[in-house]
Amino acid sequence: MGNALEVYDFVIYAYFAIYIGHTFFPSNDPNISLLTSLATFGVGFATRPIGAIVIGRLGDRAGRKPAMLLSFALMGVAIVGLALTPSYQSIGVAAPIIAVCFRLVQGFALGGEIGPSTSYLIEAAPALRRGLFVSFQYAGQSFAAILAGLTGVVLTSVMSDGAMRDIGWRLAMLTGALIIPIGLLLRRGLSETLEEPEALPAGAAPGAPTAAPPRLRVVIFAVLMLASGTTVSYVLKYLTTYSIATLHMPARVAFAGPLIGGIVGIFVSPLGGWLSDRFGRKPVMIGPWIFLLFAILPSFYAISHFRTAAVLFASTILLSGVGTIAAASVLVAVTEALPKKVRSAGLALTYAVAVSVFGGSAQFNVAWLTGATHSPLAPAWYMMVGVAIGLVAMLGMRETAPIKLAKSRAH
Repeated sequence: MGNALEVYDFVIYAYFAIYIGHTFFPSNDPNISLLTSLATFGVGFATRPIGAIVIGRLGDRAGRKPAMLLSFALMGVAIVGLALTPSYQSIGVAAPIIAVCFRLVQGFALGGEIGPSTSYLIEAAPALRRGLFVSFQYAGQSFAAILAGLTGVVLTSVMSDGAMRDIGWRLAMLTGALIIPIGLLLRRGLSETLEEPEALPAGAAPGAPTAAPPRLRVVIFAVLMLASGTTVSYVLKYLTTYSIATLHMPARVAFAGPLIGGIVGIFVSPLGGWLSDRFGRKPVMIGPWIFLLFAILPSFYAISHFRTAAVLFASTILLSGVGTIAAASVLVAVTEALPKKVRSAGLALTYAVAVSVFGGSAQFNVAWLTGATHSPLAPAWYMMVGVAIGLVAMLGMRETAPIKLAKSRAH
């Protein structure tokens, strides 16, 4: 739920970036308004590392549960606060200042979400099902993308462009906030895993390590892999704004594309997690990433050349499906490589750095590159660079899957 709420907030902001820009940063140049809106979104990434340190360390010292409760509550405050912030026309320059403050709070909360929650999933899972358990992080993301897509399709179908700018995007954000009380209640009922012994694969001796000890090389590879996946995810989520602002496709078609990709992700994520438990993390990371590297350019060329719903949907399904199948392996491999006593903070900080540097700037960079080059293929080249960097790191990363480690010790 926490990861889903994070992604819902991100997707809604990306979907409605044009309208949010008009609300808080009105300009005679629509491109400037859009870029300012995306820059405000990126500001929140500056506080992610701080949240990762504060909330992540709380997860390692006080427990995963209190850390997850804190991050979830702060996410709710930030989402509701931004949705209720008056427009620039109503309160002037105070409006963008308040909006930026809520994005900073949101970034702080999101920085501390992934570490404790993924650590909890790893520690609650049987040793040979960690990939499957962690894959539900991404299944939750896909569900959030579907909900956000449905919200966008419905609102753009029943509201005028002016109504979308005034109230539509606010309703979309408040819809996601409805889950906050439910999530807080469920998290309060969880059992703590911090002090429990870790599950071991069959045949492993108690106290035997389940992964190689972390080194600087592992941390660097982890940042690059997470940055690569983040770049792919964020550029794909930018497809909605890209389809409307660059390709001038109908808003209903643009919102429906990620919706279909989300449906695929719900089924592909657990499949990828299950495969990584059975065959190891590296094969399930590397194979799809190589395919993705060669599929990006043809997909974007088809989208920009034909500009039809069918091509947009097919390309979204292909790129999202291939990218998602490897995502669980990346996240679980990084988490398994970290000792339990520093796992929450270590994962949170590693993830926050990757997301802040690469994810926070992705949409702004793609929008700027598209405007500067006047090329609809700019997002494709940007994504390919990210995939190539991640592929190099995947090749250098050591295997962490318990089934592989158990077989290695047996031989």
